[in-house]
Amino acid sequence: MAEGVFSDQVVDVVIVGAGIAGMAAAFDLQSRGVSVRVLEASTRAGGVIATDRFDDWVVDAGPDSLLVQKPAAVALCRELGIADRLVSTLTPRTAYVLRDDQLHPIAEGSFLGFPITAGALAQSGLFSVAGKARMAGELFIPRRTGDEDESIGDFVRRRFGQEAVDYLAEPLLAGIHAGDVDRLSIHALFPRLVEAERRSGSVIRALRALRVRPSPQGAFVSLPGGVGELVDALSRALAPGTIVTGARATGVERSDTYAIDSTAGGIRARSVVLAVPAYAAASLVRTLDPALADLCNAVPYASTATVAFGYGRDQIAHPLRGTGFVVPRTEGIALLAGTWVSSKWPGRAPAGHVLIRGFLGGGRDPRRLDASDRELVETAQRELVDLLGISGSPLFARLYRWTRQSPQYEVGHLQRVAQIERRLTTLPGFFVTGSGFRAIGIPDCISDGRATAARAADYATARS
Repeated sequence: MAEGVFSDQVVDVVIVGAGIAGMAAAFDLQSRGVSVRVLEASTRAGGVIATDRFDDWVVDAGPDSLLVQKPAAVALCRELGIADRLVSTLTPRTAYVLRDDQLHPIAEGSFLGFPITAGALAQSGLFSVAGKARMAGELFIPRRTGDEDESIGDFVRRRFGQEAVDYLAEPLLAGIHAGDVDRLSIHALFPRLVEAERRSGSVIRALRALRVRPSPQGAFVSLPGGVGELVDALSRALAPGTIVTGARATGVERSDTYAIDSTAGGIRARSVVLAVPAYAAASLVRTLDPALADLCNAVPYASTATVAFGYGRDQIAHPLRGTGFVVPRTEGIALLAGTWVSSKWPGRAPAGHVLIRGFLGGGRDPRRLDASDRELVETAQRELVDLLGISGSPLFARLYRWTRQSPQYEVGHLQRVAQIERRLTTLPGFFVTGSGFRAIGIPDCISDGRATAARAADYATARS
């Protein structure tokens, strides 16, 4: 084992990866009195959560919100003493879908974009008359028998028709995960829709029975300084030296303890938590269990880019009322979506200015990020100019590349994860967490990271 900054330490738990799942796991272990060290390959903690702050601009490079319906993130904010800083989205909270070069609002009375009331469906300008009739007919489509996994596209096409796939499922449901609607798993990503069909025989009927009403506070919250504030608070809460940046894990060996080699030196631990992308986990477990490594390596990933622009408000003709828009593949443009950040959150841009983000790449456009930085910025700028009536040059443009950072929960993902879990039982005290396995989105990553930390703590303390 390589010598380095750790002086041949033995700790209870070593976590590899300081994204939000790894940081949440470390926080949980620390609260249990368990010794923990986090090895992070990059120069900073937070993973895809990163916020730039300059000249009264607040620019989230990755995720910009926390989903309230899943309480783990808000609960962690409370424990960290920053819950009083949480802010809700501005009103109106309307989102739009592009069709035939026009932005159509998602109707009120919708769930995940699907109109669940007759009024919402009738008022929608997004669908043709035939498309509306087919969606309304979902009430009479027989429920599917059997539990086989299917894609989001197959599920929505079967129940709601092709227009619903083209203008809701593809840009919205698959778009959330930067994936291909005909490859992503409905069971893994939207089990609530599957359960609605199973329970009631109709998704619309089941959702109507739930009487889902939007919260007056909105579905999402953030922090005044961007989601990066959560990472900052976690970093402050962890004991100094807990996270070691610039420490890329290069190998793991198993004897009476686990020996982890890294570019910062070697360290021993009673338990190990890998909180890294599945392909990175594969390289670390190859010598321990080649079959486990193959399973991890089989989780596909997509690459995306976020492009942020600052403008004067008088440069943009569009009213920008709402949160932003998604773009169906059928529209034939490069943008996946756009967010009117300064209309969505307070305090993101100086007075009289506008902050906009555009998104490129993903599973439906996998070669997009082969382009240069300049080409990506120019593509996003050109398409936003056309859609929003923008004049003049932006005050700034910032590009953020997220290479292989969007795991794709394709059909069969849950079965693969079950196989991974079975293989891990042959490596006592060895665990995986993070978005490549069981958790997509900040709240789920926090919840899974902390649950995994509890299991690691139980094992480590029993061995100490």
